[in-house]
Amino acid sequence: MEERARSCLLRSKATLEQDIKASYLMDHMVSDGVLTNEEESRVLSKPTRREQAAALLEVLLRKDNRAYISFYNALIRESYGDLANLLHSDLPLLSPEGERSFGILSEGGVPQRPVVFVSRPTLLNLIREKLYRLQNTPGWVTVFGMAGSGKSVMAAEAVRDRALIKECFPGGVHWLSVGQCERADLLVRMQSLCFRLEQGQSSEASQRPPCSVEEAKERLRFLVLRRFPRSLLILDDVWDSSTLRSFDIQCRVLLTTRNRGLADSVSGTSFEVPVESGLDEEKALEILALYVNGKPHKLPEQARSIVSECKGSPLVVSLIGALLREFPDRWSYYLRQLQKKQFKRIRKSSSYDYEALDQAMDASLQVLEPEHQDLYRDLSIMQKDVKVPAKVLSVLWDLELEEVEDVLQEFVNKSLLFRDCNQRPYHYYLHDLQLDFLIEQNRDQIRTRSELSCFLPGDIDCSYWYRFLPYHMAKAGLSKELYSLMFSLDWVKEKAQFMGSAHLINDYVEYGEILDKEVRLQFQEFLSLNGHHLEQRPFPDIVQLALSQPACSEVYRQALMQAQKRASRGRLYLDWVNKNNQDSLSLLVMHPHQGSVYYAGFSKDGSKIASCGANKALRVFKTTSGEKLLELQAHDEDILCCSFSPDDRYIATCSSDRKVKVSVSRGALIREFGEEHEEQINHCQFTNTGRRVLLATCSNDKFTNTKNTMFGHMEPVNHCCFSPNDAYLATSSSDGTVKLFEVSSANEWKSIDVNSYFPESDDEIKAIVKCSTWSADGSRIICAARNAVFVFDVKTSDMLLEMKTSRLSTVQFCHACPNSSLLAVALSHYTVELWNFETSKKKAECNGHLSWVHCVQFSPDGSLLLSSSDDQTIRLWETNRVHTSSAAALKRDSDVLFFQSDVTIVAPDSRNRLQVQSTRDLHSEELPSRIRCTCISRNALFVALGTESGTVQVLEVPSGKTSQMLTGHTRTVHHCQFTDDGETLVTSSEDTTVRVWKWRTGEYLVLEGHKEPVRKFHLLNNSTSSHMFSWSFDGTVKVWDLNRGQMLQDLECHKGAVLSCDVSSDRHLFATTSADRTAKVWSIPSWEMTFLLKGHKDCVRSCRFSWDNKRLATGDDNGEIRLWSMLDGALLKICSRDTKDSMDSFHGGWVTDLQFSPDNRVLVSTGGYIKWWSVETGEALQTFYTMGANLKKIHVSADFTTFVTVDSIGILYVLKKVEGGSL
Repeated sequence: MEERARSCLLRSKATLEQDIKASYLMDHMVSDGVLTNEEESRVLSKPTRREQAAALLEVLLRKDNRAYISFYNALIRESYGDLANLLHSDLPLLSPEGERSFGILSEGGVPQRPVVFVSRPTLLNLIREKLYRLQNTPGWVTVFGMAGSGKSVMAAEAVRDRALIKECFPGGVHWLSVGQCERADLLVRMQSLCFRLEQGQSSEASQRPPCSVEEAKERLRFLVLRRFPRSLLILDDVWDSSTLRSFDIQCRVLLTTRNRGLADSVSGTSFEVPVESGLDEEKALEILALYVNGKPHKLPEQARSIVSECKGSPLVVSLIGALLREFPDRWSYYLRQLQKKQFKRIRKSSSYDYEALDQAMDASLQVLEPEHQDLYRDLSIMQKDVKVPAKVLSVLWDLELEEVEDVLQEFVNKSLLFRDCNQRPYHYYLHDLQLDFLIEQNRDQIRTRSELSCFLPGDIDCSYWYRFLPYHMAKAGLSKELYSLMFSLDWVKEKAQFMGSAHLINDYVEYGEILDKEVRLQFQEFLSLNGHHLEQRPFPDIVQLALSQPACSEVYRQALMQAQKRASRGRLYLDWVNKNNQDSLSLLVMHPHQGSVYYAGFSKDGSKIASCGANKALRVFKTTSGEKLLELQAHDEDILCCSFSPDDRYIATCSSDRKVKVSVSRGALIREFGEEHEEQINHCQFTNTGRRVLLATCSNDKFTNTKNTMFGHMEPVNHCCFSPNDAYLATSSSDGTVKLFEVSSANEWKSIDVNSYFPESDDEIKAIVKCSTWSADGSRIICAARNAVFVFDVKTSDMLLEMKTSRLSTVQFCHACPNSSLLAVALSHYTVELWNFETSKKKAECNGHLSWVHCVQFSPDGSLLLSSSDDQTIRLWETNRVHTSSAAALKRDSDVLFFQSDVTIVAPDSRNRLQVQSTRDLHSEELPSRIRCTCISRNALFVALGTESGTVQVLEVPSGKTSQMLTGHTRTVHHCQFTDDGETLVTSSEDTTVRVWKWRTGEYLVLEGHKEPVRKFHLLNNSTSSHMFSWSFDGTVKVWDLNRGQMLQDLECHKGAVLSCDVSSDRHLFATTSADRTAKVWSIPSWEMTFLLKGHKDCVRSCRFSWDNKRLATGDDNGEIRLWSMLDGALLKICSRDTKDSMDSFHGGWVTDLQFSPDNRVLVSTGGYIKWWSVETGEALQTFYTMGANLKKIHVSADFTTFVTVDSIGILYVLKKVEGGSL
């Protein structure tokens, strides 16, 4: 740069920095080719307007005279006339060569940069790369895309590159806007181009305009070959091949078009550059911000909605941005117009060729043949963001598949349709704007065809039908057909098996206004509570699942009809006859992960739930249906926590891989932190409000990270959470303390020693504080440690309340309701409890999980509660329903008496009362000591119970009056049983003894000999003798004479504990199973071992002889059942699932009980659920999924038609075999 020009800039520097807006000036300077995109980006990276101006001037001072002149011209164009006057007197002169280089683009008619411009570097580099291919040979570069995608702007930007012009097109760049034109209009455009190229020639012939398109074509060929041999011709917005052929003159051409296939009609090398239909959110927001002179992060929330609604279309964003520059308060108005498809109201405010958005899209449609226009309008039946196979459109158009593919190819070539080539067969889809335009155009005459409502089973594209058949039925107005489809158990089975239950639930929500409300809710509830079963493979019997629905439900009615038909053909089905007494409190059960679910949380608007766990994946799904919205393999190891940002735009995850990752809610990773922690990261949480968005993380390395690191804990930090106003951060640690830090300074504010509230703790073993939560008003901090929850006053640090849960359980997590005094507590004994932390009273229990509950969280409005567990499920509860429920639950220590068609059940309940349920119900008084076992006499007149304190009571039925109180045992009574005549009661105890009571008189015999607790015994009652087998953890089985109290045999059967024993019906054999993973069969006459049965991989917990004594069934803690021959001890069959279930078992847990049918053809087993097996094949005949788990035993009627059990959450099941027939 000349010295005087440079000095002028330096003299005026302070004034220029104070007044100019660099971004406006740089648009012109980049267009002039004196400023690169990289230099522009560096200037714009400065935080303030003044710093940007200073940076621009620094760049200018390092450049030549051309930069000074370009800067001067930019000042004039942007109305900085007074500042331009400061520079005018020192304007330098340009050499002829420099002047030509400076004006090459403007001479060629290349449009200036738009006032608002955002670079798309990837696309720009791709276009330039293709243009470099034309350096040594003529050819075509086709830039194609849908209307308004930014093709012309990017084509003009691509040639603003001095190196590209110098190396490839020194002969110049010539721009011609073509557009839709008749032949006469085309001639005028070609004449204009000829005139521009002939400037400077003196020949009269050369000045005469060509008289026809053909003559103009030859004139251009001559001019390009002779005068501009290495120039670039840019043809903007070409519509048809006949127009393009008029420029087939062996030159270098850059072409913008909506029709991808145009270049196929001309000769020469051809390259393609597709232009994406939409900008990403960040770029689109940057454009809007430039129009309104703001910053992207300060735009109103409607800005994101506008970008989302138009899918980032550059045309729409620019049109609306230009309108907002004039009317900056109309964000909501223009968003509404987009949502209402009022495209005519989004009118021209730029140099675009069409007055309004609808005209731009209609222009593309008009170039189609009339019959193809009609076919294209039919695409208004398509759904947004859905890719459709050609087979579907073949049904819609009633055309052969090959014809349909040809039509679709034409639409794709003209950028009217998009094709997904990643799927076979190809799938097609419309841009949202195109679909909205078609729907608006066809609003009065929607051409939805009912043919689409014909389901095509077995079709190669049946996934589309399963997903969208209800949509097409609803749109076609086929209400009756939709009703029949949606309320069909067959449809539920087919779609759930193919797509999962969440899609079905979403359908019932989506079309709820069309469908009958009562029946819809019945199907919706069925899927919500059984969806996790429908995720299993092999796919469960949906008819059996549906038989658990209330008797008044349409789901149950259809299931019973199908069950009866199938039962008449030999299939086995069970009807839960007492189910109407049960009311499931779960709103939805989801199975999002294969593996433990460590954390789940609501989005801030409550519409989504994010979950993470042992399978290293993050999953986001709808709160209403469980439909998956996003799944990311986010980490290399277990993900321990996830959190939504205050605006729900971002999701953070932390893992045992020592990394924190932040992703946008659509799934793209935007930030990874891998240096901040040295150990596994236990928890992460965003601030609650958007005033200042921070992310807090805590780790086993004993400190917490936000923007600053917070030190203070001496052991791993397990949890961290912000106060409601984000002023403080609470941290919970294994050092037994909760600390409160000031967020603004990162200084420790308070420390609460929770460990001091456990007097039994010592200095080395601290009470681990698992987590903490704030009350809604931020005045109290609530924390969990061991089996207790403490409430502290934040100001004084005083303990206000203590809530203690079961001593057998530990609190894993707690969360306070955001709008009430309810506190949810997650426990290791599979339960969620609700407490009132104002009164320290437990309000309810939420049962249903089958393993440890790791996390609980209320929804932002407090109406819902979710819990996640090791059982791989997330349960959603309605807070009000759970809160008001207080029904007493039964315990599993039950006994049952079958008499003809009557069933009498005796079991203790959660209030420690004894219940007898039959024609003569009994509810005893609450007992002081926990009831551990029960039994009922054969005549059903008396029941007995054993307690934790060692006492035994005999009660009359139905009065509940205590007939006898028997004392003698010194520890827990584990088992009791009446003899057949009801006069003798036998009990076994933790105190290692068995007692035989003449209970009416209180007389008893003590059977001593075991060295470990006696958990159970087996009575052999007959007319000649009364013998008993007892077994113990000491590995022995002992045989007793009950009448004399004498030990007949003392057998050391196993090295480990004996867990079960059974005696064959002919009294020749007995079997024992043990924790040593073996089973043994013994001869009663010789008391010698007959068979040693090996093969189980875990403790063998149960055994049962078949009634014909030919087989023995054994079950283990791995969920596996084996059938053995009692002729030679050979293994006959292994009964198990194909894969393990959510409890890492083949049976949902330990196999605790086994029973054969009288004909020895069927075996029933209990574990986490109940299964029936074919003895001959070892295959499962039926499965009944209980609501709880860990079944202890199954009581079976003599005819094998009635089955009774109680699950871990206290629900009683009376199951009756469904007989063949009809309703």
